[in-house]
Amino acid sequence: MSERTVALVTGANKGIGYEIAAGLGALGWRIGVGARDQHRRETAVEKLRASGTDAFGVPLDVTDDASVAAAAELIADHAGGLDVLVNNAAITGPMPQTPTTLEPTTVRTVMETNVIGVIRVTNAMLPMLRRSTAPRIVNMSSSVGSLALQTAPDTDLLPTAYLASKTYLNALTIQYAKELSDTNILVNAGCPGFTATDLNGFRGTRTPQQAATIAIHLATLPNNSPTGTFSNDTGPIPW
Repeated sequence: MSERTVALVTGANKGIGYEIAAGLGALGWRIGVGARDQHRRETAVEKLRASGTDAFGVPLDVTDDASVAAAAELIADHAGGLDVLVNNAAITGPMPQTPTTLEPTTVRTVMETNVIGVIRVTNAMLPMLRRSTAPRIVNMSSSVGSLALQTAPDTDLLPTAYLASKTYLNALTIQYAKELSDTNILVNAGCPGFTATDLNGFRGTRTPQQAATIAIHLATLPNNSPTGTFSNDTGPIPW
């Protein structure tokens, strides 16, 4: 295992993912920049390196088995192992997304990235995480995935496929935490808040740097910290 903490951030070529990579890199960590777009990935790596981060590119399409397997092999060969996985890559899918207008193909596409992609990447990286002394898995979720908040009287109709994918991701987080409770792997979900990214047409009210705060917090939790939690940078969120 590398003497330096090694993290993989998926979808790290821009937005929140890039800022998570930058924040963890500022701690002196070695950062794998996971992204499927070669040009954006290489540009992000160059920018991170220019700011002093020990970054390396990881070609990664979370929807593709072979790509994920190759990414795991690259990290093992290039960095000697993995300590922290941040599952950040996500899509919203085409709109509108009300239950009565939703196309099944939209649901499949969103779930393939936001849910199945998390399973695919997590399971591929688990052998390395199990060998770490302080392994952490951070799933970037959203408060829209909270069933408690969805059912609140003052909550408007939200994009159905996207919010369902985050509800599913929250359930996965709980189940991974339960299964891995006898290990030192902490698995937690974080909400970045309504952030100005291309995911929402830059309508968000938070900056990507602000949004990265919760992921950095969960990635750096000390040993014996809680696992199976859902929170933002102000505190717990109801499931």
